[in-house]
Amino acid sequence: MNDKKVFRLILALSLVVFGVVVILYLLPKQDSIPEWAKFLPTLNASLNGTCSVLLLTSLWAIKNKKISLHKQLNITTFLFSSLFLVSYIVFHSFGVETRFPEDNPIRPIYLFILLTHIILAAIVLPLVLISFYLGLSGKVEQHRKVSKFTFPVWLYVTVTGVVVYLMISPYYQF
Repeated sequence: MNDKKVFRLILALSLVVFGVVVILYLLPKQDSIPEWAKFLPTLNASLNGTCSVLLLTSLWAIKNKKISLHKQLNITTFLFSSLFLVSYIVFHSFGVETRFPEDNPIRPIYLFILLTHIILAAIVLPLVLISFYLGLSGKVEQHRKVSKFTFPVWLYVTVTGVVVYLMISPYYQF
């Protein structure tokens, strides 16, 4: 498959995932979720936190020219991020919504972190997929150029995912 077809496939997949997340947001809100699904937000935060550590370790590995370790760490991070995405979609398919209290003085900070997290989360998937494609297909120079953007965005999304969870979890009503 040539680059053009791969990039089209990456764009299509990214748009489908984005569309699913938008649809989940538009679902009617429910008051409760099944008992088994109540642990998913904690699992999601744990997966994000693990991804943050793996990304930082991967950066260390490539800076120390440990290419094989870098590759293994990034594949592992991608697998954990994929598991996060599936878990996120499952949890939000129940339509439960928790709002940060309007009278809380740190609400503007929470909303800023949440908004930047959401925007960058929408952008990171195609960046990660393109970085992976370039790296795995041996296009090292292009991989480096794209990864200079991908890494900080991916790291920000994983870290702020944990921060958002820690800020909103005291207000869960399920």
